[in-house]
Amino acid sequence: MSRLMLVVPCYNEEECLPETVDKLTECLCSLINKGKIDPDSGMLLVNDGSRDSTWELIKSFFETNQYVYGVNLAANSGHQNALMAGIETAAQICDFSVSIDADLQDDIGVIEEMVDKYIGGADIVYGVRGDRSTDSGFKRFTAESFYKFLKLMGVKTVYNHADFRLMSKRAMEDLCQYKEQNLYLRGIIPLIGYKTDSVYYSRKERTAGESKYPLKKMISLAWNGITSFSVKPILFITWVGALMSALSFGALIVVTVLALCGFCFTTADFLLVSVWLVGGLLMLSLGIVGQYVGKILTETKNRPRYRISEFLNRN
Repeated sequence: MSRLMLVVPCYNEEECLPETVDKLTECLCSLINKGKIDPDSGMLLVNDGSRDSTWELIKSFFETNQYVYGVNLAANSGHQNALMAGIETAAQICDFSVSIDADLQDDIGVIEEMVDKYIGGADIVYGVRGDRSTDSGFKRFTAESFYKFLKLMGVKTVYNHADFRLMSKRAMEDLCQYKEQNLYLRGIIPLIGYKTDSVYYSRKERTAGESKYPLKKMISLAWNGITSFSVKPILFITWVGALMSALSFGALIVVTVLALCGFCFTTADFLLVSVWLVGGLLMLSLGIVGQYVGKILTETKNRPRYRISEFLNRN
């Protein structure tokens, strides 16, 4: 039997954490009783610099629940970094892990199916949202559009998969070799290789509290994913520049011909419109290129992605 560690990033989750721990404990006990995982398996709760009593709750669960382990980050590092901290820590103490968000909108009922696929030889098992009917229409539209746009940009990813996944020890160890500062795990993990599989489930309502991924953060995550794995936005600038040059040249010919035919045009009108158009395109182009330059700066600094201030371990 292999030792499983459930990796759960937590940020201001005091409202839903008690129920989350109860349900994950039931899940672990069920798998242990069926002889599918080692009795020393557990859940690793990663506190991402929460401003509420999340860490105090984790410490109390550590004292009363034999399956609870805890990692406290020194400061808020962001969801992807907190998840990476959990995976890198879990890789040292378990044989395989399953990452899942603390709100349990991802169905823990399919974890057993994930474990079965791992026992069958899969190194990575993706949890795929086959039904998103509990999401709002806007949320569903933006999420699905995001995955389609990533594919259009040439980013290798799994459609309708977030961060609910199983990883074997060697897959986790290989992931730890990726040293990007701008983390987008949904794009990195498909690059690892090995045998992969998927399980499908219906997305649930959040158990308690508020979503930690409002529209602003979702847009930021999407943009980070695109600019971290694709240079097509820069290629797009090149094509737009070429198109604008062609249109400008064509407009010049049309205006010249019309002027020769007796039509009257005010030069100031053309200048004003063209300056606005070209100025806007230049600002957009500089902004996109600046995003890539900024990422290069971040990568060259090579700062730690997170710092662990405390690790509650039973070993």
